[in-house]
Amino acid sequence: MRRLPRALLLQLRLALLVAAGAPEVLVSAPRSLVWGPGLQAAVVLPVRYFYLQAVNSEGQNLTRSPPGTDVANGRGPGVTRSVPESHVGFHLGLSCLNCEGLQGALSSGQTPFKVVVKSLSPKELVRIHVPKPLDRNDGTFLMRYRMYETVDEGLKIEVLYGDKHVAQSPYILKGPVYHEYCECPEDPQAWQKTLSCPTREPQITKDFASFPSINLQQMLNEVPKRFGDERGAIVHYTILNNHIYRRSLGKYTDFKMFSDEILLSLTRKVLLPDLEFYVNLGDWPLEHRKVNGTPSPIPVISWCGSLDSRDVVLPTYDITHSMLEAMRGVTNDLLSIQGNTGPSWINKTERAFFRGRDSREERLQLVQLSKENPQLLDAGITGYFFFQEKEKELGKAKLMGFFDFFKENDEAAKKIAKEGQLMARDLLQPHRLYCYYYQVLQKYAERQSSKPKVRDGMELIPQPEDSTAICQCHRKKPSREEL
Repeated sequence: MRRLPRALLLQLRLALLVAAGAPEVLVSAPRSLVWGPGLQAAVVLPVRYFYLQAVNSEGQNLTRSPPGTDVANGRGPGVTRSVPESHVGFHLGLSCLNCEGLQGALSSGQTPFKVVVKSLSPKELVRIHVPKPLDRNDGTFLMRYRMYETVDEGLKIEVLYGDKHVAQSPYILKGPVYHEYCECPEDPQAWQKTLSCPTREPQITKDFASFPSINLQQMLNEVPKRFGDERGAIVHYTILNNHIYRRSLGKYTDFKMFSDEILLSLTRKVLLPDLEFYVNLGDWPLEHRKVNGTPSPIPVISWCGSLDSRDVVLPTYDITHSMLEAMRGVTNDLLSIQGNTGPSWINKTERAFFRGRDSREERLQLVQLSKENPQLLDAGITGYFFFQEKEKELGKAKLMGFFDFFKENDEAAKKIAKEGQLMARDLLQPHRLYCYYYQVLQKYAERQSSKPKVRDGMELIPQPEDSTAICQCHRKKPSREEL
């Protein structure tokens, strides 16, 4: 047997295209499905997005990448129609040494789907970034676009498979269509309906079960004393008339920029209730008092929780930051990772993996375990801040790309990963995060026993300036009485 020369390999690729059938044979553009919040003008998100399910001519959903798809992370595509090995040998009189590889070469290339987003009016020249669709490797694709200016007339979105329109394309979004930094808050009821916010979030219900009422005076007296010491990471917020005021307590409050940015983004989109609250910026929950104890627990809002704590939990800062900065240099955003889920399961590494900074002593113990059991665990500290004296002993690990974390343990992890992926696709969609944040703040405000105030030492947090993308809000701002 001898290997195929490169020139013959290219000819073979063309022959196999004919044998396998063109992509249009496998995918039916009109039967394929398109849906998602990015097809609604009223849904304002940092990056607008929607989904596509590829469907064949018989009306069946494809469950793997169709031929012609270039998987975003560089792996070979899942070919849905293979060419038998005997066909290659019969036509060329040669033994096929790497027919599987040839099929991969045959199908690699750009995705056959394309999205075009443009303003309805030729007079409106706006900046819109539209990257190529992300292949989720299960027959579905994620389409994204980020607007840098508002369009008054509206948008036209074309979804194409080759030169054919997919599903109900073109989609017309009648304006105005606002960009992320346009300050144009909407009535809460209308806003939640537009985003299809769930009427009930079990975690929110559970978190607030400990707090039928919230005593602001108790919090003002206790929080600074209990949590505002030199190792504290507490920020005190007041929201009045949709403006955000803040003062920092404790030494480690630099991460307040992340809580600031998501709150500011919310106030640009929806009218928030007036409320006064404390946010824990640390990596562990704070309130461990029992519900029936004396004194009673207080509702500190945190990015983390546990079974034995009473903190009210919000989505963590790295999730919200990656959502806000998606397609602007952040590679690990909630949308892009759907097209970068790592190698196929059989190629993953059978070892637990951790990278992070030294925010807890337990992380240092994890690194020590890794040194003692390297065949089971790969753990490393990427930056020392709290325990700098341990760097020489434990060493400093290089930062790892987010997508490299998808290389985890086998059978148990395989099931966990599949179920977690499906849950994450549902719960960690950007519009769901906004819904969750709003509902936590709403539930909190309903339980306040006194009116919130702007306290001494608080400063107004201004909206970010974006002079290149000035917008005019066309909505009538409802009064507080109407809310």
